[in-house]
Amino acid sequence: MKSLYKSLIHLVVFLTNFRIVASGKWIFFILAAFICGLVNYFHNTNPYTDIAPQTGQYLTCKTGLSGNNDVFSVYVTDGRIAEMAKERLCDNKIIKRQYGEVKITIGQSDYDTFRYINHGVVDLALVKSNVVEAFGANHIYGLTKIASHPDYSAFFIALRERPQLTKEYLLGMRVGLLDYPSSRSGHIVPKTVMQNLGLSDNNVDIVYYSSHQEMRRALLAGEIDIISSYWAEEDKERFSRNYATPLQESVSGMQWYLKMQTQNTDLFCAMQSVVHNIAMSHPRPYYKTITLEEGCN
Repeated sequence: MKSLYKSLIHLVVFLTNFRIVASGKWIFFILAAFICGLVNYFHNTNPYTDIAPQTGQYLTCKTGLSGNNDVFSVYVTDGRIAEMAKERLCDNKIIKRQYGEVKITIGQSDYDTFRYINHGVVDLALVKSNVVEAFGANHIYGLTKIASHPDYSAFFIALRERPQLTKEYLLGMRVGLLDYPSSRSGHIVPKTVMQNLGLSDNNVDIVYYSSHQEMRRALLAGEIDIISSYWAEEDKERFSRNYATPLQESVSGMQWYLKMQTQNTDLFCAMQSVVHNIAMSHPRPYYKTITLEEGCN
């Protein structure tokens, strides 16, 4: 498939050069339309087998169900949750009964999320509802919400004073952000606020971190002046709520989705049990707050 696309690209280049010397421009447009039709045909008739290599990390395990090649595919963006999911899914009796392997992808970027959700190649995913709705994955692939974590707020948090949302105040500040473009509280919201104030990487010292906890450690260590994150209940033990400035009051929380193209109620109930167990065992209080959807007695 990749060789086909490569050949078509070379052909387009050839036709572009051909158009320069051809007397009739209509020849180029007819051939170009034919090529676009060919690409669209092959893309629509084989949408899953030629997905480009992903940048995410993987965790896999065999269920021991001999002769079953079906893979239960999971997509999350948190390494800790991935480890917890692997432990519980690989030992789940319903998964063992229906699948031969479990594959968990730890997404690293928006590109990963787009490829997995938009192409419908996952059975279970922990993402935000706007991602699923934007791609229509709930209608096209039957991604059904089985559990949700609460919405939250985004803040600028400092150690010794309340951050001001002005250009003059933030100029030259060392601001800690999350190195994950789809994080709203740690990346999208603060970048939008700064852009609206006319600020950029040129006049604000932005430092990227791999997790919210790593940002908090850096703030306490004096490596940065401000971080952008959510406010957690345990933060009051290390920071002052008076020094947290709201950036956005309501940010959509994370939600668990299960592909339900059939009425597989055994799997629905089993996955609710798994994600609830993960939530109760997770060290972060945010994940401990979980609401299960109706549909399982």
